[in-house]
Amino acid sequence: MPAMQHVPGRVGRLAALLRRLAAALPLLAVLAGEAAAQPAPIHLQVVGGLAGVSQYTRLEEPFWTRRLAELTGGQVTASIAPFDRSGIRGQEALRLLRLGVTPFGTALLAVVASEEPELAGLELPGVEPDMATLRRVIAANRPWLQEMLRERHGTELLAVYVYPAQVVFCSRPFGGLMDLRGRRIRTSAAAQSEWVTALGAVPVVIPFAETVTSIRSGVVECAITGTLSGWQIGLNEVTSHVHAMALTWGVSLFGANRAAWAALPEPVRDLLRRELSDLEARVWQTADNETGYGLACNAGGPECPAEQMTGPAGPRTRGRMTVVPVTPADDELRRRLVREVILPRWAERCGQGCAEEWNERVGEQLGVAAPAAR
Repeated sequence: MPAMQHVPGRVGRLAALLRRLAAALPLLAVLAGEAAAQPAPIHLQVVGGLAGVSQYTRLEEPFWTRRLAELTGGQVTASIAPFDRSGIRGQEALRLLRLGVTPFGTALLAVVASEEPELAGLELPGVEPDMATLRRVIAANRPWLQEMLRERHGTELLAVYVYPAQVVFCSRPFGGLMDLRGRRIRTSAAAQSEWVTALGAVPVVIPFAETVTSIRSGVVECAITGTLSGWQIGLNEVTSHVHAMALTWGVSLFGANRAAWAALPEPVRDLLRRELSDLEARVWQTADNETGYGLACNAGGPECPAEQMTGPAGPRTRGRMTVVPVTPADDELRRRLVREVILPRWAERCGQGCAEEWNERVGEQLGVAAPAAR
């Protein structure tokens, strides 16, 4: 019997504990509800543009690795890798987006156009000698581009980027485009190669990352690439002359696999569209500025900003290249090659209906008509 004397005490303590738990249940329910309402964190995998150039290092990478997390309080984060260091072939960029292998990715227009020739019509060598003309071409083609990417490639277009003007660098002096006859010139795409062939030179398709090595080893003696990107990879150390004419601009498309895009919450999609539109505008303004900076840095001019004196490999020495100005003969040659070579050959590659549709969208605005494919 003495042992039973403790039972009422234990029962009382148990009753008190149960009362405290009952009082806490509403709070626990609220906390559980808040946890359930908090959406799961989202992490995006992104393939960006070219490694080692300012578009990637100063704009793309910071946006995805820092800005996005700041905007969403860490709810949406991303990792990004440059496409030329991602182990994928540039020609497969759209196919990988369509398959969802790359949920968010960049496609260099000149490279993917080998698989989709109609895309080359957005950036044909010599057609857009200045950025104002390029803006007109992209704006006129954008609705068609959005629809085409959705229907053919299962891709939602989110941005159109551009690099600084693509120009000719050479290791030997030249005074104009006609002086390039017979030279081996690095190109990045079929349309550039046709331009070089029409000049009487020899095109050699070489990846961007191998440009300096190819000139240093004598594989080529000239290269077509961006004014500033050429400076950033040290092209001024293996070449002596650079031409001021913009042949192309290095347009790239940034998009998302449609299934991956649709799976995101609508507020996240809205935020990405808004912020990527702003990023696109900054990329274009930067490319415009850097076209001039690139020429100044390669030549060692005072207009070269101090921040450009450090490249991917560290501090840079001031350039001493000769900038070859665009002469009236150069501009006349450009117009003739566009009319007689670039547009007719693109129309043949692109096939029936391409030229007519291109003329309707933009050719008539520019006063440059592409002939119908024969």
